[in-house]
Amino acid sequence: MARAKTGKTKTGTLVALGLLFSLGVVLFVQLTNRQIVPLQPTSMPPQVTLLTDPFLQSPTDSSVRVVWFTEFAGREHQVIYGPGDQIAIANTTQLSRTREDAKSKTTEPYENVTNRPIWRHEAEITGLQPGFRVPYNVISTTEDGTTVQSDRFSLNASPPAGQPLKILLTSDHQMMPMTAANLQKVEETIGQVDGVFLAGDLVNIPDRASEWFDDARGGAFFPCLQGRGNYTLVKNDTSTVYKGGQLIQNAPLFPAIGNHEVMGRNSIMVDLNDQFNDPVPWSAAKQLYDQHPNVFNPTNSDDVEQRWLKNNSFNIDTYNEIFSLPKVSRGDGQTQRYYATTLGDVRLVSLYVTQIWRMFTVDDEIRGRYQERAADLDKPQNWGHGHMIFESIEPDSPQYEWLQTELASDEFQQARYKVVMLHHPAHTLGDNVVPAFTTPVPVYDHDDDGNLTGIRYEYPQDEDHIIKYLLPLLEDAGTDLMFYGHSHVWNRFASDRGLHFLESSNVGNTYGAYTAANPRQVVPNDSRFQETYIAAGDPNGLTPIIPTLKPLKDDAGQPMPYVSSNDLTVFSILDTSSGTVTSYYFDTREPDSDVMPFDVFSIGR
Repeated sequence: MARAKTGKTKTGTLVALGLLFSLGVVLFVQLTNRQIVPLQPTSMPPQVTLLTDPFLQSPTDSSVRVVWFTEFAGREHQVIYGPGDQIAIANTTQLSRTREDAKSKTTEPYENVTNRPIWRHEAEITGLQPGFRVPYNVISTTEDGTTVQSDRFSLNASPPAGQPLKILLTSDHQMMPMTAANLQKVEETIGQVDGVFLAGDLVNIPDRASEWFDDARGGAFFPCLQGRGNYTLVKNDTSTVYKGGQLIQNAPLFPAIGNHEVMGRNSIMVDLNDQFNDPVPWSAAKQLYDQHPNVFNPTNSDDVEQRWLKNNSFNIDTYNEIFSLPKVSRGDGQTQRYYATTLGDVRLVSLYVTQIWRMFTVDDEIRGRYQERAADLDKPQNWGHGHMIFESIEPDSPQYEWLQTELASDEFQQARYKVVMLHHPAHTLGDNVVPAFTTPVPVYDHDDDGNLTGIRYEYPQDEDHIIKYLLPLLEDAGTDLMFYGHSHVWNRFASDRGLHFLESSNVGNTYGAYTAANPRQVVPNDSRFQETYIAAGDPNGLTPIIPTLKPLKDDAGQPMPYVSSNDLTVFSILDTSSGTVTSYYFDTREPDSDVMPFDVFSIGR
């Protein structure tokens, strides 16, 4: 829904830092203690609509949450459900960081980074009986009394053990060209799914509101998952409009955090893309804060300090404010960064295992995964810190300790199917598995006079945290399936101990699969770097499995163990009645063609 644009961003205090850093360089002007002040609409648009259909979140054995969004605060929002039209009143909150900028694809352009006010409404429906579906719709009332309502859908509590389910396994939607077609074919092929497991990278820029709700190209996140998209895909000079699938109005959505759910440092001086690409470790922000606490926090407030550190490192606030996921209690309160839940016979564990994506090129002009820019050597505030990890899974970390407890729990151990979902791949032919998933080791080069001449980063292969720490836990606990994305390919593997690995992220486009005939780009042969990185195959030692039903073939007629295509889009379905995972592809070059099952395997021991 379009509205008038102000072209300006309202912020809290803008502090000009004229202080000298430890290397004697004037610091850049940094936005501190930023507080989002919502811009109020100048007038209500002629036709008031909901920004999304309702969708389902966090079911229990007797309840489920219904969530939807509007561009008005309204005076009442409610869910009407059941044969007797019972009423549940929703709680309303405003998203705190949703914005647009000149790169947003909206009906009317924005000139600058501009706050976009969006309100979230959530009602918990209680007293449900497992196994029984209930009709529902939502109604929102504006401040002037105008009402707008959704279509009628159905909800249910978390299904009981033994109830057959079909669960969509998907990842990396990211506004990609084939995503709407992919999700439309899910609905046309499977019908109503019973749950959606989404392994991260839901959008591109997490604070850009239009990517979630109403991107003018017709492929925003919620419209595609609710059958309300309008994406025109051109193949072979033929245009086909895809609307996505009506999936999450009737089935709960369970996401994991990918690197595209993480927003970098806030600033009113750069666009949202640049802010997204500018995270630094929390420790780097804390080091800067500790040097000048009285400047950044003159009132010595704990809240101000935490807000400053978040705004000057990274955050997942928009992700956390959009979704209601099972909560995990830890020392610093409730968190949705990782969680576990039971859906019928499936115990799902969703982990926060991802890192910033930086350029692989070794070039003095590029702040990349292997080195800092030469021009930034005396400007620590500009350092990127390599392929930094957002949340640790090392032993003694909160996530690792929580996972140990979860894997030993009765809920996990007694589940028929044990599924662990994360974003970063453990085994893949894709690009994003290199270098190793480990904390970057900085190497500082100096000349004979002691001057800093370079900063580069090493990633020891034998210190890969997923392989070294995570997989032993999962295999010892009897995990059946590890599901992930990130590289925009389909491929799968299996370990000697029976753990299956599935990467089903060739949804909208691909970054390539890398074999001996098509090696991936890795750090070049450079004597400064001690580590070598594998250019072909799975760097962590497993052989990819050839699809069991209808594998694609290469130019020599040999079956290929992957799908890496900008024409074929892939989705996978976990069927709990049979314990099978079936993967399908659809050829978008032939809009009237059938969806083709090409691989199936069984899980559960």
